[in-house]
Amino acid sequence: MTQIDFDEIEIRELPYEHADSTMLHSAQRAEISAAYGNEDSDPSEPTTSENVSAFVVAYTDGMPAGCGGLRAVADDEFEVKRMYVTPAHRGTGVSTAVLAALEGIARDRGVRRLVLETGDRLPAAIRFYEREGYSRIENFGPYAGVETSVCYAKQLS
Repeated sequence: MTQIDFDEIEIRELPYEHADSTMLHSAQRAEISAAYGNEDSDPSEPTTSENVSAFVVAYTDGMPAGCGGLRAVADDEFEVKRMYVTPAHRGTGVSTAVLAALEGIARDRGVRRLVLETGDRLPAAIRFYEREGYSRIENFGPYAGVETSVCYAKQLS
């Protein structure tokens, strides 16, 4: 397990099926389902332990506060998946710490580009990714032609 300290936020690389991981990515799916009124609003292949290349959980004061994962798209390109921060921890730097950890893992694995999809009804997510240096791209892969999808990419150094 990888452990990265980011001020008072602890990041742990954990299995996708770990209890804390499951609690957080289940909460993420529930929040998106509520925003779209549909339990199956993600047009991509379901995220599973078999297709997640890495998954991290952020902890503050020993409690799970956020998560995110990576899924390989190509040899040098990964997709950011299941980014989520609990409502109580939003605006505290948890999302930045999670994304920084994922970008670090991707760089360590030779990944040159990250892509991601978020929803058009998630303006805070859109603002966050743009603030973190992600640029809007044409919808890719399973998101092509999906009007509610907003896709981004970032070149890693």
